[in-house]
Parts: sequence; C-alpha cells; structure tokens
Amino acid sequence: MKQSKLFSKTRKEAPKDEISKSANLLIRAGFIHKQMAGVYTLLPLGLKTLKNIENIIRDEMNKIGGVEMNLTALQDSKIWQKTDRWDDKKIENWFKTKLKNDTELGLAFTHEEPITDLMKDHIRSYKDLPVYAYQFQTKFRNELRAKSGIMRGREFLMKDLYSFSVNESEHNIFYEKVKQAYFNIFNRVGIGQKTFLTFASGGVFSEFSHEFQTETDAGEDLIYVDVEKNIAVNKEVLTEDVLSKLNLKRENLVEKKSVEVGNIFTLATKFSEPLELFFDDEKGSKQIVFMGSYGIGLGRLMGTVAEVLSTENGLVWPKEVSPFDIHLINVSADSEEAVKISEEFYEHLTRSGFSVLFDDRKVSAGEKLKDAELIGITRQLIVGLKSIQSGEFELKNCFTKENKKISEADIMNLKFAK
Repeated sequence: MKQSKLFSKTRKEAPKDEISKSANLLIRAGFIHKQMAGVYTLLPLGLKTLKNIENIIRDEMNKIGGVEMNLTALQDSKIWQKTDRWDDKKIENWFKTKLKNDTELGLAFTHEEPITDLMKDHIRSYKDLPVYAYQFQTKFRNELRAKSGIMRGREFLMKDLYSFSVNESEHNIFYEKVKQAYFNIFNRVGIGQKTFLTFASGGVFSEFSHEFQTETDAGEDLIYVDVEKNIAVNKEVLTEDVLSKLNLKRENLVEKKSVEVGNIFTLATKFSEPLELFFDDEKGSKQIVFMGSYGIGLGRLMGTVAEVLSTENGLVWPKEVSPFDIHLINVSADSEEAVKISEEFYEHLTRSGFSVLFDDRKVSAGEKLKDAELIGITRQLIVGLKSIQSGEFELKNCFTKENKKISEADIMNLKFAK
C-alpha cells in the first residue's frame, strides 16, 4: 500500500467528546471513525489491525480443537423466552426490531440460546461429544453508557466459543485449555504481563467465573492482585470468605484499575436443560449436555492494546498486531535518487512477502516521521539522501525501542527478521 493512495488521513486533533487516550490516538492516526457514541467504522488501517488480532485468536482456538462457524445476528424470540432472557426487564441491553408482519426480532448480544438450539440437530449420542464451536460475529448491546472508544461499544465484533461436554469433568479439562489459550493470545498481542486471571462472580452458573483483566488507568473495574501468585479478585466478590477459598491474604493484595479483555464461564445445564439438549450415554440413558462459554471482544482488545502500549505521541503495535510489517519512509521526496531507491525497496520487500506501507507522499520529512510515530507500525525503514550516501539505512522498532543501521545489501537479502 502506498500512503498517497490511503484515503484515511492523520489529524492533529480528535473529537472533543473522546476521553480515552486509545480512542484519541486511533481516531487521529486514521484507524477508526466515530459514527456516533459507541459505534465506530474501521478504516483500512484499523481493519487490518483487527484482522491480525482475529487471526491470532483463531489460531489459538483452532489449537485447542475449536471449530469455526457463523451464527445469525437476527434472533427468534421463542428460543430466548425458553430461558427467560427475552424480557427487557431481565436483559436490559437488547436491541429489538420488527418484521413487516409485526413479528418481533432481536439483534444478538450473545449466542448461548441459538447455538444450544442448533446443537439439537447435531448432538444425540455421547459419540457426538465434545463439541467446541466458535465464531467471530458482530454483537449489539444497548449500553446505557458507551465510552472509552472501541473499548465499550454498542456494536462490536466478538469471538464467542461454546463448549458441549458429556459431564463436568470433561468440561473442566477443556476449561483449563481455554485459560492457557487466552494467555497465549494476550501474550501475542503484547499485554500478557499486565493481564491477570481474575476471579469474579459465577452468577447462577457456578461459584466463580474467570475474567482476564488488563491493568490500565483507563479501566472501569477494580481488581485486587496477588502479584506473587499472579491472580486477582474482582472487587464485586472481594470478601473474607472468597479470599479464604482462594488461599489469599488481604494484606498481600494490590488494588489496580483494569479493563476486562476476556471472560470464561461454566454454564453447566443452564441452557441445555430448558432448550432440551440431551444425549444418550453408553447405556442408552438420556443425559443433559454440560456447557461452557468463552468470550473476547476484538474491538475492546484492540483498544486495550492501544491504551496500554501507546505513548502520548502515538500508537505502538507489537509485530503480530501491526497493520503492516514495515513502514517504508522516504524522507527525501524531492530527490529522484531517493524516490528510485525507495521504490526498489518497496517492490522487493512486497515481492518477498512483506506487507509494506510506503510513505511516498510529497510532504516534509518532519510530517512523515510524525505521522509514522502516530500510526505506530512496528518497524520503520527510513530512506533519504544522507542514508543513500552513507550506505546505511535506519531500521527502527517502535515496540522494542531498538534502532539499528542496515545496508542496502541487508535489505535486498532480507537480512532482518520477518
């Protein structure tokens, strides 16, 4: 991609109604566009970044046996009535609409009901279990307050996985695999060291659910962390009884502000029983399927990465998340020689399998470098008359803060990590 052809532009100021650093930077850098409160368009840079996060999550879900599918956003009220989650007094964040014949439909905020109902056509015997089905799908939530940019939206992309097991024991084995897969994801997107497995309320499903909370001043949650044990407790369940069950001591806990970047729940038979999802065991006896659900909001995760890793001057993307592998910057746009060599580098790197954003614009070197810092592509390769004359080109890594000089031969021979 040549930057001169990239229709989204950087800007000096973000909308005055944005309060989070991540939202301000993502808008200023041309990654997202605010349509209205809680609703954002993903511009080309933002979409590429989100797709990279999606691919990381997909890879980790596939490794633990997940099978990808895609459920519908439009929902039949009859299924949700069976679990008592259609009534607005029970679930307050529904978006609902009507067909022309006055049939009421919902826009899904989660998918436990429809996937459980669907599985009745596919699960009949213990031989059909376990099933680990997941999707990436747009969710709609009628939030009372939508703030912090894409970290809390009314329309957002979510990865939701649902497990169907023969019993609690089989479920627990998979549940532990998901925990590790989630930590793998958070490590790969660069926030693993600031993310804690957090005990939270299990509601009607189980004693505890587990959240993955990332430390940030922009967070809306309060967690209490045992740094030595690397686990945390959400403020909502912080009691002496809970601390005793978890073998934690109040004096060892540190209070931190945080944002929830993932959650996992043991659902047990909460949905399978009312929706009549049964299977025949080895003896031919009818049993209820044991379930779990596991969610990650991709926009929230992208916003959290932007919030945690950025500087005041710009975004900082880890290698696997960065919208491009390399930001190639010609700082001598008026020099025919610099233009020629930059074009050669661009063509060669692209043919060699790198994704490259080439800043070929006819603007000043200062503006280019300032924009590059704002956009935050992991590696910047800077070309100019001085570097051509010296035979050494600057390769900057904005994530590791490593800067080094490389020769033209190094570039053409690809002697730097892909």
